[in-house]
Amino acid sequence: MIYLELFWSYFQIGLFSIGGGYAAMPLIQHQVVEIHSWLTMTQFADIVTIAEMTPGPIAINSATFVGTLVAGVPGAIIATIGCIFPSCVIVMTLAYIYYRFRGLSVMQGILAGLRPAVVAMIASAGITLFINAVYGASALPSDLTTINPISLVIFIGALIVLRRWKVNPIKAMIGAGAAGLILFSIF
Repeated sequence: MIYLELFWSYFQIGLFSIGGGYAAMPLIQHQVVEIHSWLTMTQFADIVTIAEMTPGPIAINSATFVGTLVAGVPGAIIATIGCIFPSCVIVMTLAYIYYRFRGLSVMQGILAGLRPAVVAMIASAGITLFINAVYGASALPSDLTTINPISLVIFIGALIVLRRWKVNPIKAMIGAGAAGLILFSIF
């Protein structure tokens, strides 16, 4: 039964995560943290971090990690297949439709209409991870003074480095990890 739950959960994630891995994060969180309670919010943040650092799409990496955690190697395979199956079917169908009707203005309007929804999903995922990192909670707490100052300093520092000096995000992640290791071990 757990295999069917893994497949169905990641099938839904694969089916509705329009816009890539960052847009899938709220859906993954909803399935694995809120509905099934396979992970805590802290474990989810760790999974996202690991999935971001490893090669490949975030949704597929998280499917592999969650599937392994919940049901071992067979669970990883089932969750990964569940995640990629809808994408394969959708891409093949859309490719056929796009090549057949690519000149129509309706097609361009549909694509333009999807962009704001994708941006909103990515922003939602970023805000959720920020709240978890800085407040240590899955939702914004009522007392906003419970902020973790070390996490906030690392976040602001990484944001400045990324925006001002256009540093490679991998280098910024390594730097933030090193800063976290040093600062959290000192304080």
